[in-house]
Amino acid sequence: MKPLRKRRLMFVLSIVIGVGAAVALGLFAMKQNINLFYSPQEIVQGNAPKNTLIRLGGLVVAGSVKRAPDSLKVMFDLTDNAENITVSYEGILPDLFREGQGIVTMGELKDDGNFVASEVLAKHDENYMSPEVAEAIKKAEAEAKARKPKTYN
Repeated sequence: MKPLRKRRLMFVLSIVIGVGAAVALGLFAMKQNINLFYSPQEIVQGNAPKNTLIRLGGLVVAGSVKRAPDSLKVMFDLTDNAENITVSYEGILPDLFREGQGIVTMGELKDDGNFVASEVLAKHDENYMSPEVAEAIKKAEAEAKARKPKTYN
């Protein structure tokens, strides 16, 4: 093999290896930053990964908000009208947070089944509900309807 050909081959191989390494690093970085959305029903069914950053959305159950008197710790239940999940959060809740409202939380499902939120996001106006939350509620209601036994007169 001639030296010029050998140099060109090495140059092309180094470019291919470099591009391959860049793509691999990019895919690895994107995998680390993906936050998948889960509904309370999916979490109860065991479909959500534990100790991984995920998003959980639903409606805040009326009467479920409990605040610690001596700290910013708060616990509340989220529902998709099929299942409930208790969420614990320590921090200042958004101004728009209230019972019966659709919210999305970001956090981790712990090994003991508790969801610990690191962030709570509330809708930005009266008519908006996160598309993920709306879809999860619609799906849960459809499944509940399908399970309900039909009665005949």
